[in-house]
Formats: sequence, C-alpha cells, structure tokens
Amino acid sequence: MSSSDTGELVTDPPRRRMAREDRHRQLLDMAWQLVSNEGTEALTLGRLAEQSGVTKPVVYDHFGTRGGLLAALYREFDARQTALMDAALQASEPSLASKARVIASSYVECVLLQGREIPGVIAALASSPELERIKRDYQASFIGKCRTVLAPFAGTGAIASAGLWAMLGAAEALSHAAATGEITAAQAEGELFETIVAMVARNASGGVRQA
Repeated sequence: MSSSDTGELVTDPPRRRMAREDRHRQLLDMAWQLVSNEGTEALTLGRLAEQSGVTKPVVYDHFGTRGGLLAALYREFDARQTALMDAALQASEPSLASKARVIASSYVECVLLQGREIPGVIAALASSPELERIKRDYQASFIGKCRTVLAPFAGTGAIASAGLWAMLGAAEALSHAAATGEITAAQAEGELFETIVAMVARNASGGVRQA
C-alpha cells in the first residue's frame, strides 16, 4: 500500500505473474548475459535466480540442475544454428562451392551472433557424461546434415565419417578463434570453406577410404 496526497491509503495493483514461457525466455536471456559478463563458471542456478529477481525454486522448476540449464542453452544455440543454415541452404545454388560456403558462413556467423558465450557452454558440456552425450547427439545431427548436403558432389555419393568429424573440429576451432578476435570472421569462413571443398574432393577422387 501507499499514501495519496490526501493521506488516504491506496492499494497498489497486484503484480501480474509472468507466463511460464515468458519467464523461461527471461531466464535464458539472463543466463547468456551471465556467461558473457562473468564466464560459464559463474553460471549457477542460485546466481541466475538472484540476477533474474526470482526465488531459487523458480529456476529449479525450469531447469532442474545446472546441467539442465547448460543443456537448454546449447539446445537454443543448436536450434538457431540449424534454422540459419537450413534457410541459407534452401536459397543456395546447387553447386559444391555454394553449399560449402553456406555451411562455413552459417556455422561461423551463428557462433559470432552468440558472442564468446557459446565456446564456454560447449566446454562446460564435457563436465558430465550426460551432458557430453547431448553435445555428441547434436554434433552427429550436424554431421548427418552436412553428409546429405555434400554427398551429391562426392562422386561415389558417400562422405567419409573421418572427414566430416575433421570438418566439425575445424569449424569449432575457427569459430572460437573468430569469436575471441584471434582471426577475422572472413578468415574463419574462408578457411572452413576450403576445408569442406578439399574434403569432398578427396572423397570424389577416392583418396579417402569410405566409412
């Protein structure tokens, strides 16, 4: 309650409870901000509750554990990356150069859009076998998509698994370097593009044993 100018008591309007979906969005946004400002190690459910202005049970209700929160952040990143790449692939020309450029630019661009936060989240996913499996599942999904997109240009119609995993490793390393300013985004995209084209060319020439 508060007092009016006439001295009468005025009842404050009741606070509207935030819808669950809106609260979830608020918590995720604050989690990304915490990682960006203080690093992944500072991201705890208690700290997130404090910064979001809610009680701990609210945060526990949405994520359960710190691992659940990290998994939610990674899923959001993966969904954003998938949507970005799918849209670009659909609009691209049916050539190896075009598809490889889309894969390279989409991967690097999505990491840069998320800033320095996502490398820390990815690293934190290795903290438990369960989280590591989540990361591996999403990596396998990305590799499967790339295999399907690139296979028509491989001659034999198959892409070796070893080459695809090497491509993913290069994508993660180059994107991280671009996010931390060690190289430019253009350099990261260019190097990843060359890596993808060379991988497909090796498969097309039979230079790599097929998995």
